[in-house]
Amino acid sequence: MEAGYLLSYVRKFYTQQELAAHLGVDARTVRRWENGDSVVKPALLPALQKLAQTGGVRESGAHTFSFIDLFAGIGGIRLGFEGFGGKCVFTSEWNKYAAQTYRANFPQDDHEISGDITAIHEDEVPDHDVLLAGFPCQPFSIAGVSKKKSLGREHGFLDKTQGTLFFDVARIIQSKRPKAFLLENVKNLLGHDRGNTFRTICETLQRDLGYHIHYRVIDGQHWVPQHRERIVIVGFREDASFSFDDLQLPKGRRPTMDDILHPEDGSERAEDPYTLGKNAEVNSKYILTQKLWQYLKGYAAKHKAAGNGFGFGLVEPGDVSRTLSARYYKDGSEILVSRGPRSRPRRLTPRECARLMGFDSSTRQILIPVSDTQAYKQFGNSVVVPVMREVARIMLPHVFAQTYAGRERMGQLSLV
Repeated sequence: MEAGYLLSYVRKFYTQQELAAHLGVDARTVRRWENGDSVVKPALLPALQKLAQTGGVRESGAHTFSFIDLFAGIGGIRLGFEGFGGKCVFTSEWNKYAAQTYRANFPQDDHEISGDITAIHEDEVPDHDVLLAGFPCQPFSIAGVSKKKSLGREHGFLDKTQGTLFFDVARIIQSKRPKAFLLENVKNLLGHDRGNTFRTICETLQRDLGYHIHYRVIDGQHWVPQHRERIVIVGFREDASFSFDDLQLPKGRRPTMDDILHPEDGSERAEDPYTLGKNAEVNSKYILTQKLWQYLKGYAAKHKAAGNGFGFGLVEPGDVSRTLSARYYKDGSEILVSRGPRSRPRRLTPRECARLMGFDSSTRQILIPVSDTQAYKQFGNSVVVPVMREVARIMLPHVFAQTYAGRERMGQLSLV
């Protein structure tokens, strides 16, 4: 079949973004093909032909792959994969407030949200192609380790309530044998306990479970105006030519805080309680009290005199922020929005936090049905959505390749 005809036929069933994920190219490349600015490379024609052969599946309303969402939070990792035609078939999240936000934003799910993963038997988990899990990071994060030490508590895998939850993920991988998985955690996981924690994770995934793994620390500030480094671990049941070198960082101007801050000039609609009035100005409740502002300035001065780097993070519209944490609800000190030298700064609103994590786009705005305190915790614990979307883009062609290879083997067996 001629490439142009194939392309137009396949586009009946797949969006440009979905097609790009299947073929391992950028959506802009698909756009150039359709505009006649470039042609489909011959090496991609077999994959395009296979998509044409299976295109009718999409026409019937089916999805191209299935996945499960463990330690789901509010669905940040899920959003990265769902945009490429994936269907979530199982969700686990123990926090009732996070589950409330999750339900509000994914009302179409035909499954209930399961709670504590330690109480879920593997047989309760449906078969799936991809396992997604942002397993708890507190046992391994710098802040989490410091707090646990100060309280005389164990951390890492010795933390019986959180650190061992990785092994529940491993338990499900062992039982269900998905084609691939994605695990996400804090950068500090690499060096925790002098590298022993991460070494145990890798040995479990590779030696015990037999998966081929790849990992990389990715900084979200390429996509959003926030310095946020997280480790992403990708694994495949079959050996694959996957490489994190295929990540495509956004080109052009780096995002800055003015991309996510409320403009307060009437150009956006007011969203009570975050913004009010005809100009959609930020609610004054987000401005720091005089007492809190004086405390934070004194705290920063004390640590500066002692030679420490602790203090508040004040941002201007052209800046990139520090990492948003789950403790942001306490005082907002890591990201305070300047209101000029003579005015007290303010916290971000939950809507601005959603934008800072990449949840909101021109076509979708996340619903926030919980209190500010819970919203701050949820966004601080979440992932940068466009990072997950880019990792999904380079992962999924290898997942689809396993699917096609399996179908071909089944076809050959049926001929015997």
